[in-house]
Amino acid sequence: MSEKAASREFGTGPLAKASALVYTLLVTEGLFLLTTVPGLVLLLLLDHSASNLPLDALCLLPVGPAASAALFALHRRQPDLGELSPAASFWRGYRLNAAGALKVFVPWLLVMTMVAMTLAHRAASHLPGWWVGLLLVIAVVATLWLANALVITSLFAFRTVDIARLATWFLGRTPMVTLGNAGILVVAAVVTAYGTEAMTALLVSTLFLLLLSGSAKLIEQVKKDFTAA
Repeated sequence: MSEKAASREFGTGPLAKASALVYTLLVTEGLFLLTTVPGLVLLLLLDHSASNLPLDALCLLPVGPAASAALFALHRRQPDLGELSPAASFWRGYRLNAAGALKVFVPWLLVMTMVAMTLAHRAASHLPGWWVGLLLVIAVVATLWLANALVITSLFAFRTVDIARLATWFLGRTPMVTLGNAGILVVAAVVTAYGTEAMTALLVSTLFLLLLSGSAKLIEQVKKDFTAA
């Protein structure tokens, strides 16, 4: 076997592919934390009270662009050790998608903040049980919508109104994607509930990779039905 062929085999074998994936996840995780750490640190320091919920939302604002950049980088990951550039992909995704990500992330934050504040004051406002259930359903559906919207805005160039419509349409059009995203949401909730918010943050690149993997059908349909390519 020639030296060139041996090098190519080393760079594309199973162990090399696994190493490339781990490296990409670690770099993406590090850059996600780097771009969100000021808000996340403040969030951890804030007292968990209803009065701080608007401040909590402000602390989470950097998460939208960072999540979009991470999805962009992970979608463009390379299996060859010699062709890895996750940092460059992350920053490119951040530049391209930060504004678009905020346009879908901010409305979701507003909805979640209003739901959280209403639930926090449910005793004082004497909310009936069915209303609490309805608010929880709204929160779950809004989060599933956000998952679709972030994937679409991270990988495609559409107007915000079209992204919002597509994200809504795909909730019912691709039920397996929606169920998969719901499963990821449950995992994140369990990790946060039985661990810490910091533990969830440390697993975020893996969660984003699962989101991309589960959204393969959605991504394929957007390419096929809504792009010229």
